[in-house]
Amino acid sequence: MAGGDITKDSVYDAVAPGNFAAFLDLDRYGARTDAFDRIIALTHDHFWDPLDKRYIDYDVPFDMENEMLLPEAFIIGLGTNYVSDRLSDWKTRVRFANTSVLCSMSSILHGEQGALNLSASLCHILRDQGAQEYAANQTREEARHVTAFAKYIHTRWGRPIACGQTLQDLLSEIIGATEVYKKIIGMQMLVEGLAMGAFATFYTHCRDPLARRLMQLVMTDEAFHHKFGKIWADRTMPHLSQAEHNVVEDWAAHCFQVLLFNLVAPTQQRAIYEEFGLDPDIVIAEVAQILTDEKRREKMAEQTDIFRVLVKTLLNAGIITERTRAFYATYVDLDELRREGARMVGDDIADEGVAILREINFRDRGRKLAAVG
Repeated sequence: MAGGDITKDSVYDAVAPGNFAAFLDLDRYGARTDAFDRIIALTHDHFWDPLDKRYIDYDVPFDMENEMLLPEAFIIGLGTNYVSDRLSDWKTRVRFANTSVLCSMSSILHGEQGALNLSASLCHILRDQGAQEYAANQTREEARHVTAFAKYIHTRWGRPIACGQTLQDLLSEIIGATEVYKKIIGMQMLVEGLAMGAFATFYTHCRDPLARRLMQLVMTDEAFHHKFGKIWADRTMPHLSQAEHNVVEDWAAHCFQVLLFNLVAPTQQRAIYEEFGLDPDIVIAEVAQILTDEKRREKMAEQTDIFRVLVKTLLNAGIITERTRAFYATYVDLDELRREGARMVGDDIADEGVAILREINFRDRGRKLAAVG
């Protein structure tokens, strides 16, 4: 494939976007990997419909006017003297906190839209039928995530807010990339890794039962999407030359750095500060005093921290070596991550969600079969 792709396994053989003729090759129809068959088959176990109340009921109430969705400690702006002093009224404080959560929820929604488009783009370039079917399957699942998060935001706030420039630029880069490794590392590891951490955080700490239900349902899908990236890593990383590994490792480190310092930075919330009559530059300056490298290390010691989950994803994939170890070790104990093993923070939550979905789906299938009989 053109564009400097690094392909070590025929499962990930790809063609340039728009080369539909390559998919009409007769020999291609006789070849199909079984690497993703189990993930594809298990789709039925974790099926859910975001518009069906058997799975999720958007009529579940929450007092947005008087209760914060997340504990105040999670709203970094409220940790500054400037914001805290000026937003002393409780209802104003709650509205500020919940608007900050809207920012996070909107980023998740935009990320899910990116995942949908990325998965669809893989359908246009992956030649193997099994890989293509997996990508098509993930596209369907990402589509229901977009529907679900859009409906949640509409229910609680009415409308999302615009995508931050950092996330938009990264999503545009990986969706438009011609290299399969950039698409898979960018989405299945970087963005999905961040998402799993974010979902686990909301599931653990959010006070809204509707949000908690949504997070668990989405995690039942994302856990499998994460496995797709792990399969790529297992089949690719051990076979890279040193030069190729350096390319992959450096690109992942660059993306991580951009996300770490920009994704949840106060610079991404200037419009929110202005909405509450705050001077964004003062907020940004005070947050910078609080959000030191030492503070980042403290936060990344938490199991559900989004960047800790991301680093563990890259480490387990064999992408982090001694070349970049020191960079990541500034923020997280890599030896501790290794001792934790392959299980990710959201796996137990996802497993519990799959069990719930199996019960719903099996019960409904049983009723249909009984009716036919």
